[in-house]
Amino acid sequence: MGYSDSYTLHPLPSKLLDDGGQSVSKPDVEQALKSEPDPQEVERTKKRQSILTRTLWTFIMIGGFVALLLMGHVYMIMLAMLCQTIVYREVTALFSLKSHAPESGEIENKGKKDPWSKTLNWYFFAVTNYFLYGESIIYYFKHVIFSDGQLLPFATNHRIISFTLYTIGFVGFVMSLRRGFLKQQFGLFCWVHMSLLLIVVSGHFIVNNILEGMIWFWVPASLVICNDIFAYVWGMTVGRTPLIKLSPKKTVEGFVGAFWSTLLFSVLWGSYFMRFNYMICPVHDLGVSAWSNVQCTPNPVFVWKVWQIWSPLRVFLSRLLGKSVTVIPYAPYQLHLLVFAVFASLVAPFGGFFASGFKRAFNIKDFGHSIPGHGGMTDRMDCQFLMGVFTYVYYSSLIREHHVSVGSILQMIVSGLTVDEQLELIKDLRRYMQGQGITIV
Repeated sequence: MGYSDSYTLHPLPSKLLDDGGQSVSKPDVEQALKSEPDPQEVERTKKRQSILTRTLWTFIMIGGFVALLLMGHVYMIMLAMLCQTIVYREVTALFSLKSHAPESGEIENKGKKDPWSKTLNWYFFAVTNYFLYGESIIYYFKHVIFSDGQLLPFATNHRIISFTLYTIGFVGFVMSLRRGFLKQQFGLFCWVHMSLLLIVVSGHFIVNNILEGMIWFWVPASLVICNDIFAYVWGMTVGRTPLIKLSPKKTVEGFVGAFWSTLLFSVLWGSYFMRFNYMICPVHDLGVSAWSNVQCTPNPVFVWKVWQIWSPLRVFLSRLLGKSVTVIPYAPYQLHLLVFAVFASLVAPFGGFFASGFKRAFNIKDFGHSIPGHGGMTDRMDCQFLMGVFTYVYYSSLIREHHVSVGSILQMIVSGLTVDEQLELIKDLRRYMQGQGITIV
């Protein structure tokens, strides 16, 4: 008898028995097998849902951002402070005393958390904001602060008040030290101060950019977003060469393509918004909006000039275009835009690389879940902080006009002259104005 004769194949019976001994028909079994979800299809569904959520919230953020921009400077300041607060919460939450075992062998402390750690975190955050934004208020609104008797003590004693508040927090930290948690508590203390330096101080500079003129915040922030989008587009289309190990999805082609695209975008984008006084005028009244009649003497960088073309180039362009071309109009701000674009393309992305390395160090995908589809606020603001600091330093060093203002004179009078000297100044100023034929009531 051969091998094929030893075993006979039988068809699948029309009824089977389940675990309970009940009969189950063959069609029911086949239907159950077909109803099991395909893992690949489930993965594709999740990706589509993620892309839809990310796209939806992208438009929500852009729409909200533009709406707040039109509503006025105070709303943009509130947005910057909100983002700063969320980023600080996400970063400081990574360092938890609960996640570290005490350095001593005391069983009663193991797994516990210092009850004062979170309180002191937010206390130092509040004190730092009080000092930095108090400095900004005094600087940008001297004409209001030093003419109001109730606000004058706040202005003249602001720094000693800030130092006193910080000292209270420092003493509170020392008083909260506990055996078994000393290494972690000092680690948290350093962590908090690093976060304050990188986040709160950077956020303070961004707010100062808003107060110097909305364009110094809006355009640099737009360049970072533009560079990120162009890097993604170029990387998806022609990207082949990995750029940096910390971000495996970044490519050299995307990096280079985004650089040239951002340069072109910066000139077009910035040239459009420099036409509006609302965008270029420094803040003197926090109640203004995009629909207000804002007037100011524009910074010279926004004043159009003409460049006399070199004679051989003038002949070449005239023949090429078929008409006489002797000058090229430009605004100095356009040259500064190129500098901002270079920084946004070549340096600001390293803020994102820094954040990527940070997440790898803690083995996390995102800093949080503040924005559906985008992760945490830190994931969206990592490059913006670096760009904001550069914009303020560049503007205050090379662009800002330093001249005497009513507020600065008033500050000198209030803080440097006695009451008798102030009265004498008023009499002399009145006599001078009358000599100029100006009647003072």
